[in-house]
Amino acid sequence: MFNSEAHPGNRLLASLPLGEHAMVSAAVERTTLEIGQTLHRSGEMIDHVYLVESGFISAMAVLSDGQPLEVGLIGSEGVAGGTVLLGAQTSYCETMCQTGGEALRIRTSKYLRLMESCPIFRAVTLKYLHMFHAQVVQTAACNAHHDLSQRLARWLLSAHDRSGTPELSLTQDLISIMLGVRRSTVSVAAATLQRAGIIRYQHGKITIVDRVGLENAACECYEAISGEYRRLFGEHPKDIVRPHRFTT
Repeated sequence: MFNSEAHPGNRLLASLPLGEHAMVSAAVERTTLEIGQTLHRSGEMIDHVYLVESGFISAMAVLSDGQPLEVGLIGSEGVAGGTVLLGAQTSYCETMCQTGGEALRIRTSKYLRLMESCPIFRAVTLKYLHMFHAQVVQTAACNAHHDLSQRLARWLLSAHDRSGTPELSLTQDLISIMLGVRRSTVSVAAATLQRAGIIRYQHGKITIVDRVGLENAACECYEAISGEYRRLFGEHPKDIVRPHRFTT
């Protein structure tokens, strides 16, 4: 059992009434998420479901040549492995921790039993799974139609929403894998944002200097997903703490 007062934690869990919250908290265990840790591998059984509390996770489609491509991000607003609620037994995507953090872990069998006895937990999880599906669909459209600097801005905004910090430990190699482009093109896009005073990139760290400027540089896809999240849940994670501009 975990201490929910010491750790505000996962937003799905935080939305539950006291009775269901107590049932879920008694069934989970806290686990540390390490940078680069894989939670689920494509094609393998989903043994555990993770309610993310801090940090963020990439959901990646893995191509036949082994090349991964990110299709969505999961943070404290959601759950990794939740597709078992839809009848899946194996993971279609690979889920990898992009940052260190914490999560609440629960065995799949126990998770499914909880869903039978916790109707509100089930309902909010289904809404989140719809939200994640919308994110995947919008990401596909974004990758096909928008230029890289807009896509990079959109991705950095999404990462900032989930990490809660303007400084992200991200190499250009990693970003190129996530966005499915060459490293050299990421360098050009990052340089464009840096010259505009929106980000600062050095030594494997990207610092968001101007959040509003980054929103203006992003394509419509970021706001489309944010708007859908607000429609379903009432507010977007960025609405709770939304810095206007960071000092450097």
